[in-house]
Amino acid sequence: MTTTVGPVNVKEQAQMAQKASKYLGMLSTEKKNEALHTIADYLDQNTAAILTANEQDLQNGRKAGYDEAYMDRLSLSEARVNEFAQGLRDVAKLEDPAGEIVSDWTLDNGLQVETVRVPLGVIGMIYEARPNVTVDATGLALKSGNAIVLKGGSSAIHSNRTIVRLMKEALANTEVSADAVQFIDSTDRDATEQLFTMKEHIDVLIPRGGGKLISAVVNNATVPVLETGVGNCHIYIDKEADVEKAINIFVNAKTDRPAVCNAAETLIIHSEWLAENKEALVSALKEHGIGVYGCDRAVGEFPGAEKATEDHWANEFLSLDVAVKIVDDASEAVEHIDAYGTKHSEAIVTEDARTAAQFTGLVDAAAIYHNASTRFTDGSALGFGAEIGISTQKLHARGPMGLPALTTVKYVMKGSGQVR
Repeated sequence: MTTTVGPVNVKEQAQMAQKASKYLGMLSTEKKNEALHTIADYLDQNTAAILTANEQDLQNGRKAGYDEAYMDRLSLSEARVNEFAQGLRDVAKLEDPAGEIVSDWTLDNGLQVETVRVPLGVIGMIYEARPNVTVDATGLALKSGNAIVLKGGSSAIHSNRTIVRLMKEALANTEVSADAVQFIDSTDRDATEQLFTMKEHIDVLIPRGGGKLISAVVNNATVPVLETGVGNCHIYIDKEADVEKAINIFVNAKTDRPAVCNAAETLIIHSEWLAENKEALVSALKEHGIGVYGCDRAVGEFPGAEKATEDHWANEFLSLDVAVKIVDDASEAVEHIDAYGTKHSEAIVTEDARTAAQFTGLVDAAAIYHNASTRFTDGSALGFGAEIGISTQKLHARGPMGLPALTTVKYVMKGSGQVR
């Protein structure tokens, strides 16, 4: 695996980003949008260079024996490059949250108070595999007035290096300083760990990747963390579920893109529904090549099913396999989700409004669905543009994090000599 040439000074890069963020935070929306369009055009024009670099990463991945899901996240194509370039243009169309007056009022003494939305400052982005995150995160950061320090995984080092070089070359022709985008060009784990303690220069860390990466950042960072979550998502088919809806929703959530965080990993089925609709469900599983790891009851019901282990219940498959749990009521389904869910996305399929209300009220997750696929937990799908990640925590931001999640507020007071 190729590493960077020469030492990496993470502190110096963080300081450069911090300096650039001061000016960036004052730039007009028009100037930031111009920069995003310039980057998008430059990436489109240099697709061949990006794909050449990506092929180096893919070759290394094959030698390392990465699984199919990981290779899919790592892989780029002309269509994917065009997609993330277009994503920048789409972000440019979004409303700029920076400078928005959230609320205002006047005190009895005449002092005018405004709550104004402002950028966080410098975002440290730590992520694995997906080179598209390099572009998506940069676009969201710049549009919201933030500088960004990028630390991608070693598996995508060549792709990320080339993409960032191209973005910085594009920024040289705009009002946005190229220093606002920093890339830690190293596969050394120590470089990542240095980011954990850059509290004086980095305002927030956002980890995006597997559970081990996220835990490492959350447990070791002194910089505040916006925690994105692993998606161990469940579909619960209630006894009052419509057969066609239930099967279509599950199949979509499981098979549309099995390796993404909003894909379904566990199917919970009410025993009465299964007794009436087993044949249709088994047929759908067979048609779509879905393998089953189940509880004792499920093993007895589904041909070829294997006994599920604790690991199957607790972790993502990221494949066409699914864990199946048979229950006798909605409360038992909620208990299972409480035990194994990651507070990402959960769904119930039922025509019973009372049961749906019970489920949506009791289940603790960033996104809850009634009669819809979990695949909609996505910034674009929900209508507010790209996302920098999906937060499963409760403070500051939760769910898909778009532009507003990358801002905070400051209080601006305007007086005429008032003293206290």
